[in-house]
Amino acid sequence: METTRSGSNSGQIRKISSKTRIHYGLASLGMAVVSGIYAVMLTIYYQDYLGLGAKWIALAMGIYAVWNAFNDPIFGQITDRTRSKWGRRIPYLRFTAPFFALTFSLVWFAPENAPDATQFAWMLVTMLLYDTTYTILGLVHGTLLPELSESDQERGKLSIVSSLFGLLGTLIGFLVPDFFRPKAGSMDVSLFSLQMSMIAVGVIAAALIILSSYKIKERNEFSLVDEPLDWWLAIKSTLTSKSFIVFVIANFMNTFMFSICMGAVYYVADYVMQAGVIPVLAALFIPLTIGVPLVQIVLKKMEPVVAFQAYLVVCGLSLIVLTFLPADLIPISIAIFGFGYSGVQVINYLLLGQVIDEDEVNTGVRREGSYYGANALVTKPAQSLAVTITAAALAAGQFVTRDSNAGIIFLDQPESALFAIRAVMGLIPGVTLLVAAAILMAFPLRGKRLAAVKAEILRMHAEKHEKLEAMEDQLAP
Repeated sequence: METTRSGSNSGQIRKISSKTRIHYGLASLGMAVVSGIYAVMLTIYYQDYLGLGAKWIALAMGIYAVWNAFNDPIFGQITDRTRSKWGRRIPYLRFTAPFFALTFSLVWFAPENAPDATQFAWMLVTMLLYDTTYTILGLVHGTLLPELSESDQERGKLSIVSSLFGLLGTLIGFLVPDFFRPKAGSMDVSLFSLQMSMIAVGVIAAALIILSSYKIKERNEFSLVDEPLDWWLAIKSTLTSKSFIVFVIANFMNTFMFSICMGAVYYVADYVMQAGVIPVLAALFIPLTIGVPLVQIVLKKMEPVVAFQAYLVVCGLSLIVLTFLPADLIPISIAIFGFGYSGVQVINYLLLGQVIDEDEVNTGVRREGSYYGANALVTKPAQSLAVTITAAALAAGQFVTRDSNAGIIFLDQPESALFAIRAVMGLIPGVTLLVAAAILMAFPLRGKRLAAVKAEILRMHAEKHEKLEAMEDQLAP
């Protein structure tokens, strides 16, 4: 990783090399493929294909949300305190990946003809195991973004590369199950094909993550020079930060939006448009991919929080309009949403990086894991809420599942079911995003305050690097 001097009084801004960005992006690719499949397939697999009742799914997601309330902040604190020859993050990235592949694969092997209670138990246990591994990987991968450079511009470049790889992974996550998921005919053959494809996806994703763990280098000054805060002080400092509170409320809504939209894409394609999923994916991913590199231009003209609000408004309005459009015009609304979501994808965690910078100024310690863990504590339940609302809305709209129709897709859905699908994809997340944009008006890190934090961070990091060099000199033979 290269460094350049930003000014004689401001320390050094770390520049992230292109090789580091590529390998960081490869890890994003692996995780995005898996998480994309998980987001779009979980509800439709258990509710539509297996016929598991909405109340069982809601119960599983409720327990799952409680588990998330414990594991994310715990692992965040543990990684911040880890000391090893590989660093604070890399060991978790490297050695968790194989279990990530295994647990993801098991999610899709629920017994098909078993009672609801058995399918519920399988869904719950495999979700908890999978989410634990995903939590660890997501935390350590995410924490590297603000750690590798102090500059929002450098972080933005890394986020853009990560987002592009992530988009590719998410697209693959849509396409892979669409090739193998049951559409009509024999359930046994189709589910077997789906299950085999999930194993292959898990193995490839794990390999990409492991590769990245050998290519990304951490900054040792944060693990060797910093002394970890007391557990209680660390928790208190995190949860009393106004900047973090405002960010995490908005991010909860953003996460909810993404989860509920991705889970509804197949429903919109199959039942509302009845045109297959490819046109929907093209409408989403082409503008999204074009928009991601353009975010860097927007960030040169606007502060990150202002740009983030603008993108949220574009996304929210496009989704609300989608609810009421004729079926053949839905791709237009999705395309506008895709362009808006490009900015949300890139900028979101730049704001969390600013929150972490402010915390380091206040506490003297770099604590990405604590903040990513606390963020997940709040946002992970948004995923459970999205699945629960989707299942409940479809049930309330009298949606006819494939399982209740002899395993064959039922296209002649009642109007109430079609509107429920539209609301889940459009109205509900659209309103949520507009509220998130309004909440971010209270985000304090902007203007002179943000500039002061950035200047102090550069000074502190220069000092820590000097201490690290002195420690290494003392240990040298």
